[in-house]
Amino acid sequence: MDLHIFFLPFVAPGHTIPMVDLARIFAARGAKSTVVATLGNLPLIRPILDLTIPFPSAESGLPDSFDNLLAFPTPDVMPQISAAIELLQLPFVDLIRQHRPRCVISDVHFPWARDVLGVPRFAFHGTGCFPHVVLGAALISFRSAHSVASRDDEPFVVPGLPHHVELTRSRLPDFLISPNESLIRMGEGLGKTDGMVMNSFYDLEPDYIDLLKRSGSMKVWHVGPVLVCNRDIKHKAVRSGAASVGYDDILNWLDGKKAGSVIYVCFGSIGRFTVAQLQEIALGLENSEHPFIWVVRYDGDLSELLPAGFGERKKGMVINGWAPQLLILNHASVGGFVTHCGWNSLLEGASAGVPMITWPLFAEQFVNEKLIVDVLRIGIAIGADKCCSRTEERAVVAAEEVRKAVENLMGGGEEADGRRERAREIGEKAKRAAEEGGSSYSEVSSLIEHLRTLKMN
Repeated sequence: MDLHIFFLPFVAPGHTIPMVDLARIFAARGAKSTVVATLGNLPLIRPILDLTIPFPSAESGLPDSFDNLLAFPTPDVMPQISAAIELLQLPFVDLIRQHRPRCVISDVHFPWARDVLGVPRFAFHGTGCFPHVVLGAALISFRSAHSVASRDDEPFVVPGLPHHVELTRSRLPDFLISPNESLIRMGEGLGKTDGMVMNSFYDLEPDYIDLLKRSGSMKVWHVGPVLVCNRDIKHKAVRSGAASVGYDDILNWLDGKKAGSVIYVCFGSIGRFTVAQLQEIALGLENSEHPFIWVVRYDGDLSELLPAGFGERKKGMVINGWAPQLLILNHASVGGFVTHCGWNSLLEGASAGVPMITWPLFAEQFVNEKLIVDVLRIGIAIGADKCCSRTEERAVVAAEEVRKAVENLMGGGEEADGRRERAREIGEKAKRAAEEGGSSYSEVSSLIEHLRTLKMN
């Protein structure tokens, strides 16, 4: 019986891009995959799908198992959950009646998908098992009066974990301490879901995948890193949307650098800083004496904030806007990654086998930092200590701290060499996980078989 799956991504690059990768993986395994998108989100998705169709499938031999995008005219905004139900209900019902998918794999932020669409719903989680388990345990700790830290900066040990994980209240996301109505509904929606699909692989976080599966609260499949379906240069170049600098120019610049010498700096699609902080980053990178690629998100003229003569000295490449991150991280010249610790960037850095400097900003990123630095031991923390969505409320990290962190990560010695070797091993394991016989490949097979058993309405 044919297997037809709807993929419903949240309208934000960090959520949409891995969902499209997941749809491509299922299409390569013979499932008819339909990505539902708003018209405003098409420019992000269209380029990679144009390269994907037809997507080669060694198993099925199907030349065109990927259905074209289904799009409808909704605004290019991130709607509130309540508004999304009203806005999307009628188009989705029409699509369901017309296409009759076996199930929908929707972003975890869409708890209404099962009730509105009337088909089994599997939640695609934008984070891994480690942050899911750690935040759950931290929430239990906060509900126990004797375990709550008395000050925001007072460390406490998260209980019941396989590793010693120490956090402070200031490093926890607001949604954990004071959950809003939408997040409460999202949690309730997980209780009704038919399973959870995680963008992770077993060797990255084995103890936490085992914990989540043993909990029995729902079926869980780890199918990542989904990014590995982007195998060639063109896929890696267009996966993240249109870059403000041509990828040929980036590759030519990287080709002229020594292996492992370049530090790549990027803080995700919505990571922004004050002018004062950007100036400190610029000075720190230049003073480190390592060539760098720095992705900046600044609405004004960059010359307003860069040090005098910065461009003329040509010590690095500055990209204002979007950059082909997969392409850059997998280049032989790149030897380090300064990251905000978003789950996608964590996976991209780990899969490329690159050690990291962690600079978390908000959401669960401070928890992801613990996985990178304390559990996997493939990174060093720059010292950010406050989880904060408001850019102007974050403490400024001085240029000298940036310089020292880069020198520490990119330098020599037993500690730095050990980080590099562990990062390289993680990168190899990430690739093996997605290959035939690998842990994630087998999980995709298991999920496909489970989906085939679902009854059609």
